[in-house]
Amino acid sequence: MAKITGKAVIAQGGGPTAVINQSLVGAVLQARKYACIENIYGALHGVRGIIDEEFLDLSQATTHNLEQVGMTPSSGMLSTRDKPDEEYCAKIFEVLKAHDVRYFYYCGGNDSADTCRIVNENAQKAGYELRVVHIPKTIDNDLRVTDHCPGFGSAGKFVSQAFAGINLDNRSIPGVYIGVVMGRDAGFLTATSIFAKKYPDDGPHLVYVPEKPFDEEKFITDVDRIYTEHGRCVVAVSEGVRNAEGEPIVSAFTKSQEKDAHGNVQLSGTGALGDALAALIKGKLSIKRVRCDTFGYLQRSFLGVASPIDAHEAREVGEKAVQFSVWENVDGSVAIRRTGDYSVEYFLTPLETVARHAKSMPDEFIDVENSSITTAFKNYARPIIGDLPQYDRISAPVVKKILNK
Repeated sequence: MAKITGKAVIAQGGGPTAVINQSLVGAVLQARKYACIENIYGALHGVRGIIDEEFLDLSQATTHNLEQVGMTPSSGMLSTRDKPDEEYCAKIFEVLKAHDVRYFYYCGGNDSADTCRIVNENAQKAGYELRVVHIPKTIDNDLRVTDHCPGFGSAGKFVSQAFAGINLDNRSIPGVYIGVVMGRDAGFLTATSIFAKKYPDDGPHLVYVPEKPFDEEKFITDVDRIYTEHGRCVVAVSEGVRNAEGEPIVSAFTKSQEKDAHGNVQLSGTGALGDALAALIKGKLSIKRVRCDTFGYLQRSFLGVASPIDAHEAREVGEKAVQFSVWENVDGSVAIRRTGDYSVEYFLTPLETVARHAKSMPDEFIDVENSSITTAFKNYARPIIGDLPQYDRISAPVVKKILNK
């Protein structure tokens, strides 16, 4: 079968990650190996850059420059929060067609996969040969089909280390600490806080994720139990936790109707959830020292905290996207399948299997009774996150009291 000849376009969409540029560089360097890809253009600001025809010819970037970009967090080609509809995608297709683009690679989450699906359908209806491949990326780890998503491991490494430091701080000066972690629909990232625990009394002592209803009374009971036992309590909570009716807790507590770029209720960006939970604890338990932080953007592109496995796999999904499109002449979304402990393989899944819908944490990962995370999740996430810094406690005998017996 003759290979399709023409240009290629690659774009990055949605929230950045610590390793998204590895996927960009993997795709670009792989594309430069094939004569059928005449040039590979990078679209500035994602699909918005395609419509505005803001392209860089990455065929002319030096390999050294690209490799340095690959090790740099955040989106090297810049990103967008645009959520394309049918009309928007029709414009994308017209620009691609005008530039004789025959290969389109879009690195992003499930909305990006849906954009790929619609653009691909436009090309099919027009009888225009265009290979469209979605390159997976999201720190939320909520794409369907794939075992896990590039970007998750590095963000999880940051969250794990942040909570380890928080726990040490909280043990030094006890109180209640609440850390709000990204995750609108899935609690995978919040669950990685569990790797902060080394000793039995370490935090996080409580972990709450969107997959299970958040009960205000149980939360207070949990905090009271832990605080009574340890004299302190560290809590990890997903920004997207919901009550039994499915309403985001941040809305129930604050009556906030602030919306994000996609029309969803604003969750962690305001710090409202942490403040509301802290106020609830102070009011119900009369604990004075209660502090909270919203991790926000910190967990997405923190410099120097990339997981080696995450970076490696992010590079490979970019390379495989190009290989699938050129050698097999197919469209789809690159996915990861776990084959051993620890090894993976890559395959292509139809765009419609990934588009729009999010994946949730399975029940086996969530310890509902103890408001915690199970060993099954640890076994799943540990190799993706990689090695974490170690810490220790002073081990020395207690000196007998003389005056205060």
